Amino acid sequence: MAKILVLGEIVGKAGIAALKKDISAIKDKYDIDYTIINGEGMTGGFGIGKAHALQLAKMVNLITGGEKLFFKIDLVDFIPKAGFIIRPMNYPIQAPGKSIKNITINDRKYVILSLQGNALLNRQSLQNAFTTVDGFLKRLESDDGEKSNVIVIYHAATTAEKATMFHFLSGRVSAVIGTHTKVLTADATVSDRGTAFITDNGRVGSFMSVGGFDPRVEISKFLTQIPERSQETWLDPRIQGVIIDIDDESGRARSIETLNHRVDLLRPGEETENETERDST
Repeated sequence: MAKILVLGEIVGKAGIAALKKDISAIKDKYDIDYTIINGEGMTGGFGIGKAHALQLAKMVNLITGGEKLFFKIDLVDFIPKAGFIIRPMNYPIQAPGKSIKNITINDRKYVILSLQGNALLNRQSLQNAFTTVDGFLKRLESDDGEKSNVIVIYHAATTAEKATMFHFLSGRVSAVIGTHTKVLTADATVSDRGTAFITDNGRVGSFMSVGGFDPRVEISKFLTQIPERSQETWLDPRIQGVIIDIDDESGRARSIETLNHRVDLLRPGEETENETERDST
């Protein structure tokens, strides 16, 4: 049996602080064997820089991403050297980095792969996600070696596309975990063929927000139609994701459980403010 923790997209400083504070306790509590996170929103919500990638690698085993993965230019040169980051498999072959991670848990081989959806994320020229993963699995299944259990992280914009991928891969992989919308959905399930699925596994960062960002700024953009940079917020920090229980021998998922962990965390400056208030009373 393997227990895999797949965390939602980390958003900014609040996400970093929340993870630092409670991730070790969470892994101990649930007896986690391996931890995956979507890291593309770690640096201010837009991309992940080299320094943040190294920081995140101290807390999790593997970092994935989607359309924002290369927003910070220093990651372009760094990712080929970083075995703990994978990019989507359907990126052009010229894109830097690897798209799969081979690991061993309980003497059983696992393959973790990343894919990016095509619907509404077509600003980039990507291969079809369905034909890409189908071809990879056929090559994997034709190998003479030991069978590998496969976990697919599917970064896509629409619920329909992610649900379609789940049904397309049901029985062929251990799990299809959706990312991108940063909202923990209520449809976690395991198919009768043993594939775990959720449309979106949420986020690591502020819950009372707009995808981890300050609602006031997002409201202003709708009211004025004037572009404004989104700002991080710290209100109600949480660590969200899913825990998948996989049978090592069969590769079938036994269960999928959502994680929605509140973090007791003060915003920067609050400690000083509280001390000032105590001193004045």
